[in-house]
Amino acid sequence: MDLSPYVDAVRADLEAAAAAGTEETRVTAGLLAGALDASLRLCLLDAMSAMAAEVTATGDVEVELRVHGREPQVVVSPAQALADTEAPPSEPLDDGDDRGTARLTVRLPESLKEQAEEQAVRNGLSVNAWMVRAVQAAVHPTESRRGGPRRTTGFARS
Repeated sequence: MDLSPYVDAVRADLEAAAAAGTEETRVTAGLLAGALDASLRLCLLDAMSAMAAEVTATGDVEVELRVHGREPQVVVSPAQALADTEAPPSEPLDDGDDRGTARLTVRLPESLKEQAEEQAVRNGLSVNAWMVRAVQAAVHPTESRRGGPRRTTGFARS
């Protein structure tokens, strides 16, 4: 989905509002309009993410928002089809954390993002599930995926 028409519409509205002012006001509005590009795109992505979460919450379909470069792609799948093909979500290591989940925007270099996507595919996970596990491993390096401490047991003869 190309966000440019929406960003351009806000830019045009800002410049139209400034047209009633002085030349300095119009120049300032033009500079602000250019500076707001990234912020507007992020706000639009936030709104789209909230919409996707609301639609997904109905349980009928799964709506994913994927960002490739600067533009989002919306992927809609039947909820049952996703349940059959995706790996189960990663369980939190801290069983006492009942606060739910939080959304986090992460900016990665394109090459690192591609490597994360490749690793997720290799592990049969979504990028989100893979990243949750990677963060859990970084935060709890001595604990396994199942949440317990790593132990080595056995015997030896000399």
